[in-house]
Amino acid sequence: MKQLSGRVALVTGGGRGIGRAIALEFARQGAKVAVASRTRSELDSVVGEIRELGAEGLALPCDVMDRSAIKGTVATVIERCRRLDVLVNNAGGVYYKKLEDIMTLTHDDQLFEDHLFFNLTSAYYATRAALPQMVEQNYGRIIFIGSGYAKMGGGPLAYTAGKHGLVGMTRAMAHQLPPTITVNTLCPAWTNTKLANDYFDEGSKALGTTAAALKALAEADNVQKRLIEPEELGPMAALIASEDGGRAITGQVISVDGGYKI
Repeated sequence: MKQLSGRVALVTGGGRGIGRAIALEFARQGAKVAVASRTRSELDSVVGEIRELGAEGLALPCDVMDRSAIKGTVATVIERCRRLDVLVNNAGGVYYKKLEDIMTLTHDDQLFEDHLFFNLTSAYYATRAALPQMVEQNYGRIIFIGSGYAKMGGGPLAYTAGKHGLVGMTRAMAHQLPPTITVNTLCPAWTNTKLANDYFDEGSKALGTTAAALKALAEADNVQKRLIEPEELGPMAALIASEDGGRAITGQVISVDGGYKI
């Protein structure tokens, strides 16, 4: 039997990158998968891929910067599917017009607050909305997508603070949830996604270097000397989400990162 047969999962930020890869792996493992993000065309594409794998998919446009939209998205999944077994809080990232706007000495105040909401608070709202259903059905798996910067410094200020916050929230929740509901943070390092490649392109201009040079620095940060691929997160996420394999895994910060800064 597939690991997630009969389960219902929601993946935020599921239109591309790591979110898409996890959604597709869940589909391979037999789950019904709802994907949420702002871009309808990306959602429709991912749901098409889910259906090609023989699974049910649901596209839910959602801006995770909107508290009501987050709560409504979770409610829609529960209403349509009658349960919610796995929540992957993947939405997050970094955005800016000028690099100095996200650096400590010159940080834009509103961007700081927005990045905390994007990377941390939005995950709280989604999880808070999902937990009553998980308690009622006596089963649930909460997965936060962290970062190498969830465990150490070196990254943009608010992004790093938000990702560290996910670790703290994981550990606090693990103590307060029923044992049938697990909560973990899954941490990639530099991953071959639009987020990373945009940084290489835009950051190189601000820093007076090249995208290739920034990518080489990122590759040098782990012992495998490469960017990991989004698809490499899928199998670990599926294991954590499963009933048997994930039962004893809770309150953990799990790295799939090629040996990032070890």
